[in-house]
Amino acid sequence: MLAWCSKLWRIFATGFCFSVFGFGGILLSLIVFPMQRLFIRDINKQKHLARKTVHYGFKFFVGLMALTGIFKFKLQQLEHLRGLEGTLVVANHPSLIDVVVLISIIPNADCVVKAHLFSNPFIRGVVMGTGYISNDKPDGLIEDCDKSLKAGNNLVVFPEGTRSVPGQKMSFQRGAANIAVRCQAPITAVSIDVNPSSLTKAEPWYNVPNTQPHFIVTELDSAPQVPDLDQAHASKQARHYSAELQVFFSQALS
Repeated sequence: MLAWCSKLWRIFATGFCFSVFGFGGILLSLIVFPMQRLFIRDINKQKHLARKTVHYGFKFFVGLMALTGIFKFKLQQLEHLRGLEGTLVVANHPSLIDVVVLISIIPNADCVVKAHLFSNPFIRGVVMGTGYISNDKPDGLIEDCDKSLKAGNNLVVFPEGTRSVPGQKMSFQRGAANIAVRCQAPITAVSIDVNPSSLTKAEPWYNVPNTQPHFIVTELDSAPQVPDLDQAHASKQARHYSAELQVFFSQALS
């Protein structure tokens, strides 16, 4: 009976928290960011402040999820992440809130987002206000990533490209490796473990596990070294580096 009540509460709490998330996105888009732009004219400073605002907003949201008991968060060895600058942060992608948790940890985070989020009524104003990079223009994507990294932002990328499905083999796309090789940025690898699985691609938000899931984030040591760029063979380098990253993450998560 107690376990059933706990699960029922977590279903309610999950719905409540995502309602707060949607309301927060609208609040930032319609009130907070426009107010910031009234007092700050420089576009780069506007985006920097917007990203800082999102960082603290996501930190509040993670705290709310912990307070309501949706997840028990365990963030390990992350002092280094809080001081990163101009670094590519790569992570596996088991749940819907992975990017939220990572941005709540990294104050000056940028990220590559799916193009459809720019038309999402709850998120559109946030991704535009922060200047997050859209993946809809492959030709300009590397250039945008390079500019962001050189400006000191930390670029959060999920090599899988989408949330993984529990029980299926991890499969990396080449985008993250392309950014690493062509931008020649330092790289930090982060593992995310959600046990039991929750908010995965294969299940709706209200299908919560029977027990409270633990959300564990750990910085990984000894990520594969990015090869020196050879323009003539950059595509081949990216393909090989992507395979190295996949093996590295597979071994770390096992």
